Amino acid sequence: MDSDLLQVRHIVQEAIGTLSVSRDGAQICETLRTIKSYLGGTENPPSMKEKEEFTRNHFTTFLQCLISNLSLDWLEQFQSDEDKELWDCFFLEGPADQTFMVLLDTIISTEPSFRLNKVVDVLEQFLQRAGLSALMWEVCKQQTQAGPPVLQEAILNKVACLPDHLGNKLQGENRPVFFPQNYFPLLGVEMVQVLERISDSLRGGLDCSISFVSQVLGKVCMHGRQKEILNVLVSHLTDRTQSDCIWQRICWRLVESVPDRWVEPVVCGFVQAAAGPAVLSRLLGNLVVKSKKAQFVMTQKMLLLQYSNPTMVLQNLLGYLALDNMRRPLLIKVLKELLETWGSSTAVKHSPAEQQLYISKAILICLSHLKEAEILSYRQELLTVMMEGMKCHLDSNLPQIRHMGMVVAECVSARVMPEGPALKFQYEEDDEIRDLKTLLIQRPEQIPDSDSQSIGYMTPITILKPSVKPQPSASEGLDQGDDSELDSDDDLVPYDMSEDKELKKTKAPTYIRDCIEILTGPEDPEKYEATMGTLENLIRRNVAAAREVSVELAKVLLHLEEKSYIEGFVGLRQGALVAIAVTDPTPVAQFLTSEFYSLNYSLRQRMDILDVLARAAQELSQPFSPKAKQLPSLKQPSIQILSSNSSSPDWQKVVDERIRSKTRRFAKGQSQAKPPSAPNRFGPVAGHFFFPLLRNFDRPLTTFDLLGDDHLVLARLTHTLAILMYFAVNTVVAAAMGKALLEFVWTLRFHADTYVRQGLLSSVSSTLLSVPAECLLEDMTEELLETQAWLADVAEKDPDGDCRSLALQNLLLMENLKKKTLET
Repeated sequence: MDSDLLQVRHIVQEAIGTLSVSRDGAQICETLRTIKSYLGGTENPPSMKEKEEFTRNHFTTFLQCLISNLSLDWLEQFQSDEDKELWDCFFLEGPADQTFMVLLDTIISTEPSFRLNKVVDVLEQFLQRAGLSALMWEVCKQQTQAGPPVLQEAILNKVACLPDHLGNKLQGENRPVFFPQNYFPLLGVEMVQVLERISDSLRGGLDCSISFVSQVLGKVCMHGRQKEILNVLVSHLTDRTQSDCIWQRICWRLVESVPDRWVEPVVCGFVQAAAGPAVLSRLLGNLVVKSKKAQFVMTQKMLLLQYSNPTMVLQNLLGYLALDNMRRPLLIKVLKELLETWGSSTAVKHSPAEQQLYISKAILICLSHLKEAEILSYRQELLTVMMEGMKCHLDSNLPQIRHMGMVVAECVSARVMPEGPALKFQYEEDDEIRDLKTLLIQRPEQIPDSDSQSIGYMTPITILKPSVKPQPSASEGLDQGDDSELDSDDDLVPYDMSEDKELKKTKAPTYIRDCIEILTGPEDPEKYEATMGTLENLIRRNVAAAREVSVELAKVLLHLEEKSYIEGFVGLRQGALVAIAVTDPTPVAQFLTSEFYSLNYSLRQRMDILDVLARAAQELSQPFSPKAKQLPSLKQPSIQILSSNSSSPDWQKVVDERIRSKTRRFAKGQSQAKPPSAPNRFGPVAGHFFFPLLRNFDRPLTTFDLLGDDHLVLARLTHTLAILMYFAVNTVVAAAMGKALLEFVWTLRFHADTYVRQGLLSSVSSTLLSVPAECLLEDMTEELLETQAWLADVAEKDPDGDCRSLALQNLLLMENLKKKTLET
C-alpha cells in the first residue's frame, strides 16, 4: 500500500484515540482541524489521492467516533462558537451520502438523550442546507462508477422513509421539517436541483446517471406520497421542458428509469398532476409505447379497473394518447375495449353506477379525439358495439344507467354517422347528462397542432353566444320615434288572462255510473276528457255510490288505454284508481292483487297496480278528518312511487325521518308539537293489500316471469311491499307481515339486479321500523340473525353504493333495537 495512504490511516487512528480520551479543548480542536484538512478549505491541503482515501475508507468511522464521544461535558471543552461549529462542519461539508446514513442510523439506535437531540439538530441543518440534493448527486456519480448496490439500496430506503423513522423516534417532539407534508415537497425541490446538475453535465459533455433519482421518485410514490412530491416536481419540469429539448430528454429518462414495480404510482401521479394533455406529452414522451408496464397502467388499469379519478385525469390521459401518431393506435384500442365493457350485460348488472359513468365519460372523450379517417375505418364496428351496449343499458332498472346509455348512444351515433338520421331519446337533462355531452367537444389545448387548421372547432360558448344586432343609425331612430308617436295603443295595459279557462262544450257527468257508461261506450274525446277530469271528485263525494260499483270501475280504469289527447291522463287515471281503492279498500285490493298475477296484462298495467296499492296505503294510513274529505293534489304526493330521476323512491326520505326520530340525540332544540292522533285506517285492510302479492311471485306465467326477464316488475314489487310494510306500523297484522316479508327477502337476497336488492334492503328497513321490537326479538330471532349476517356481507361487498348505505342503515337500526330492549 502507498505510504501516503498508510499515513492517512495512521493520522485518522491517532485522531480517534485522542478524541476518545482527551478532555483538553485546545488539543481536541487541533485534532479536528487536522482531520478537516482532508475535506478541503485549508492553506496546505493534502493530495487528491489522500482526500479520496479519507472520504472513501475513513470518513464514516470518524463520524461515528464524533457521535460516540458526544456529550454535554465533551462539548463544554470548546471555548468559542467557532470551535463548536468545527464539530458540525464534518456533517455539513463532508460526503453527503455517508453523513446522512450515519445521522439516521444514530437517531434510530439512540435513546432519548442530549446526544439524540444534537444529532437531530444536525440532521435538520443537513436538510435545510440542500443536503438531500448533494446526497443524490453523490449516488448518481457513484452509479457511473458502478458503486456498491447494497449501500445505494440502504440510502434509498432511508431517504424515502425518513419521516417514518423520525416520527417513530421523536413522536410528540418531532420537528416540522420532518413532517411528510413538509419533507416530500422539499425532496421534490432537491430532486430538481440534482436534475439541474445532470443537465449541466450533459451540456458539458460528461456522462451522468439518473437512475437513482428515478428510484427515489418511484419509492416515494409507492409509499403513497406522489401528490406531495409531484405537485412540486411536475410544476418545475413543466416550465423547464417548455422550450428545452435536453430537459425533455432528461424528464423522459427520469420516468423511463423508474423500476417496473413502481411505475404505476409514478405514471398515475404524473397524469393527475399535469396541467393538460400537451404538458403530459412533454413530460412522458412516448413512455406508453416503450414500457409495457406503463401501457398496462394507462390503457387498462386507469380506465377499466379504476373509476375514482376526476374527469380532468381522463382528459389528460386520453388527450395524451391522441397527441402523437405513435400513440394513436392505443387510443383506438382503448376506445374498442371501453365500448366492449360498456356493452357487456354482465358489467352493466354488476358494476357500480359510478364506474359505468366513468367509462361513459372515457368513451365520449375518446370520440372527441377521433379523426374522420379513423371513424370511417371503424364505423361499422363502433355501431355494432353501440347497439349491443344500448340494449343492455335500456334493460337496466336504474334510471341513471338507462340515461347514461341513451346519452352515449346518441353521441356515438352522431359522431360516427353525422350525415344520417339523428338518434334521439326522451329524457330529462340534469347536470350529469349535460356534463357528459360537453365531453364530446375538445378543449383548445387538446387539439393537435397538425389538425388545428382543418378541424372546425366550436366551443359551447360560441354555440350559445347570441347574435349581436347592428345599432340603428340616427335617421332610423328618428323614423322609429315618429312611428311610436302614432302608435297610441302601446300605452294600453293588457288584461290578465292567466286564470281564464277554456269553455267546454260537453257537460261533465254527475253520476259514477254515467262515467262507467261513457268509458265503456264508443269513444268520444270530449266526453272522455270531461269524465276523466271529474271522476276522482265524484268518487270521493259519493262514497256509497262508489262502493256499489267499486270493483267494476277499478276494472274499467285498469284496462283503459292511454288517451294522448287528454292532458295528464296517467295522473287522472291513477288518481281515480287510488280514490276507489281508498273508498272501498277490501274488495278493490282483492281485485287488484288477484289481477297482478293474471294472464293478459302488460308490464305497465302490473306496475300501475303496484303504484295504486302503495298510494292507497299511504292515504289510508294518514289521519283522516271529516272536514277535509280530499287529500292535497295528487300531482305532488308526499310519496312518489314513479321516479324517473332516481333509482330509489322518495318514500325513503320518510323512512330516514323515522330512523332519525328513533335515534337518541342531544341538544336538538325545542321539541315540536305532536300531530293529532287518529286510528290507522290501513290496519284492518293491510292483509288484503300485502299477502296476496307474496303468493305467486315464484310461479312463472306464459307472459310473466318475475324471477326471469321481468326483474323490473320484481324490483317494483319489492319496493311496494316495503311501502305497505312501512304504513302498517302499530297494526295488529304488522308482526305477521314482517315475518313473511323477511322470508321473502331471504329468498331473493342474492338477486343480481341492483334495483331489486335496493328494494329488499328497504323492505328490511320497513320491517325494523314497523314491527314492535318485542315481536322482532322474541318471535323472529332466527330470521333477524340470518338477516344481520347478510346485511354485514352486503355492507362490505356489494358493488352498489346505495345498497351498502342501506345495509349499514339497517345494521344501525338493529343495534338501536337491541339497546332499547336492554334498557327496558
